[in-house]
Amino acid sequence: MVSCWLHVDGFEAFGPKEARLTARPPLAGKLNVQSGLPLYQQLQRTLRQAIKTQAFAPEDALPPERNLARDFRVSRITVRKALDGLVSEGLLRRRQGSGTFVRARVEKSFSRLTSFSEDMRARGRTPHSLWLQRSAGTVTPEEALALRAGPGTPVYRFHRIRFADDAPVALEYATILASCLPSLDAVDSSLYAALERAGTRPVRALQRLRAVLLTAEQAQLLQAKERDPGLLVERLGFLRDDRASEFTQCYYRGDTYDFVAELSAAP
Repeated sequence: MVSCWLHVDGFEAFGPKEARLTARPPLAGKLNVQSGLPLYQQLQRTLRQAIKTQAFAPEDALPPERNLARDFRVSRITVRKALDGLVSEGLLRRRQGSGTFVRARVEKSFSRLTSFSEDMRARGRTPHSLWLQRSAGTVTPEEALALRAGPGTPVYRFHRIRFADDAPVALEYATILASCLPSLDAVDSSLYAALERAGTRPVRALQRLRAVLLTAEQAQLLQAKERDPGLLVERLGFLRDDRASEFTQCYYRGDTYDFVAELSAAP
């Protein structure tokens, strides 16, 4: 692997968050022109490793293209091609007029039953939502089957876009038994906080994850492209008396969310 620390300068044009990169000690390095691997792929590999080891942390700005071209002794076309590939991989994102930034990914553990808001705050992110629908009704056949509820059972539905800071990361479609909440308006920013106040927060859940391709509508809401990879997580939450109370389907952008599970060997 080509190892190289980036010589970073010229960050006075960026905000305070990006300026902290100047504190990193610059180390000399260059790409191997004799290698059979194209230069842009070598640069991609070096930057990918820097992101993996958090030499560049989430939301950090990369040096300008001209600086990368100078430090690695390659053309700006080579730099742009390398960055384009990392943007396509979901490791970087471009902000018009600001530069290229490391995309912040979110890790979601399957070992604990936590809400989206709790996950975001635990990682120093600011969660918020854009409501798509809040409605009262009765269970659909799919909901009745999942919740083990009879026809005509009253439910509340909460559909929204979930954001981490300013980035949309998930579409959430939650159905809750109406008996678990005092009213439709009881939910403000966090559904689980509202359920906890009502004494009906799920204590365990079954979750199923599968890969999907985002539809045109989903992609538009998540600021992605149609048929971009996504993750569908279906969760069925249970109360202490083992009654199913929550059926939620979340569509996550595949380039922003990592799901982590801790496994152990059988005794």
